[in-house]
Amino acid sequence: MSPVFRHCPCFRSETDDIQVLEYSHCSLNDVPNEVFAYERTLEELFLDANQIKDLPRPLFHCHGLRKLVLSDNEIQSIPPAIASLINLETLDISKNGILEIPDNIKGCKCLHVIEASVNPLGKLPEGLTQLISLEELYLNDTFLEYLPANFGRLSKIRILELRENHLKILPKSMVRLTELTRLDIGQNDFTDAPEVVGSLTKLVEFWCDSNNISSLPPCLGGLTNLGYLDASRNQLEEIAPELGCCVNLCDITLSTNRLKELPNTFGNLKNVTILRLDENCLSALPESIGNLSQLEELIVSYNDLESLPTSIGLLRNLHTLIADENLIEELPPEVGSCVRLSILSLRDNRLTYVPDELGHLASLKVLSLSGNMLQFLPFSVAKLPKLQALWLSENQTKPLVPLQSDIDPDTGQRILTCFLLPQVPLEEPRDHGGEREGIDIDKEARQQIKFASDITVEQPGKLVRAPTPYPKELKAHAKHARNYALKLKEGSREGSDEPVVANEFEHLI
Repeated sequence: MSPVFRHCPCFRSETDDIQVLEYSHCSLNDVPNEVFAYERTLEELFLDANQIKDLPRPLFHCHGLRKLVLSDNEIQSIPPAIASLINLETLDISKNGILEIPDNIKGCKCLHVIEASVNPLGKLPEGLTQLISLEELYLNDTFLEYLPANFGRLSKIRILELRENHLKILPKSMVRLTELTRLDIGQNDFTDAPEVVGSLTKLVEFWCDSNNISSLPPCLGGLTNLGYLDASRNQLEEIAPELGCCVNLCDITLSTNRLKELPNTFGNLKNVTILRLDENCLSALPESIGNLSQLEELIVSYNDLESLPTSIGLLRNLHTLIADENLIEELPPEVGSCVRLSILSLRDNRLTYVPDELGHLASLKVLSLSGNMLQFLPFSVAKLPKLQALWLSENQTKPLVPLQSDIDPDTGQRILTCFLLPQVPLEEPRDHGGEREGIDIDKEARQQIKFASDITVEQPGKLVRAPTPYPKELKAHAKHARNYALKLKEGSREGSDEPVVANEFEHLI
């Protein structure tokens, strides 16, 4: 395949000054020789997604190269001659089999970006810490167990990604990385949140998910510019109240931990728009959560919540509330004040009724109430103008079921009912306070579809309304019965005595 020439001033002759060559996805085994014909003018070279194994020495005679992309090849080593690329600004060697970065990479003084993810490096050379112009460094999945002690020399670095390694600590010299805005240490072996992080005052994104961190320390309270925090899939049992000082936080993910409570200072995070707290051990949410005036999405599924705070009615920007798999017995009427609420999911709780104020949710599109103990629905639900899906059972065939008005014999109030009401919940074990594995098994069991006819009714004489299962076998039997009945009817016209038998099948026709 021919190379793609870009940024060429004209097409006058073969001696034109070619600045960019692109050989991406060309099934190359070697660097094409024609590259070296433009060593004087070449500034950008794309060789990604090929099968190149070796880098020839003439490649490093292209002293004007500013961008070199070698990702997704079969390269195992970087020649020391790379130091001759003194104008190189971007180097992408990701997705190769490189075992070592040469120490004399320090000669590439102009490097701003290094992408070396997905290589079996194991360690970094000291020379890399001398690249003082470096602004972005990507080292995800590189088998790192530690960083050089002098890593703090990279004082201009803004983005540092270290995901999916074997790191347990960060060097103290990293306190000098005062320009850092994104730090990703997810999927490592940290048992504590590194203290040096608290000194990175310009940090905007902090990813520490999928470690073994037990608490978020007070030092994080100094990250006043922090906007995104992901500490999911850890062993978190405690969050320091000082986290409430991170007033610019807008996206918080604390899913799959062991949190039993949140600090009341969470109410100070008034810029939060997304808060994910699912798969924890929370028994209550702080009343101060009503102060999160910008909150749009709240996910608290798979906890031990017995109720929702009344202050939830103050969340006027909330459009998604998912509180599945809890112990909620009562929904506060104040939820009717969440005027922008579009999705409300309360599946598998212990609700016996929902308040009339639900009818005030003019923006509500999806309402999931399956797996509760509802006797009926308030008549106000019929007034929801935008409702598109009402889930009352896991095995519904349609998102909306026809509702009929009725009168509650106990209160005389007008109500709504259907063949799925009153609900008869399936009794299954809950183990939200145990290990995460127990929760996953419990979750899987809940996702299995069961028919209401399989439920044992303890109260004799109680009618359970449920749709009749109609599998293929029953269809086949019905068709056979229909044909047999027709034959019997035809026989009756000829004077046979079989019409009486035919009547027994007429209900199947």
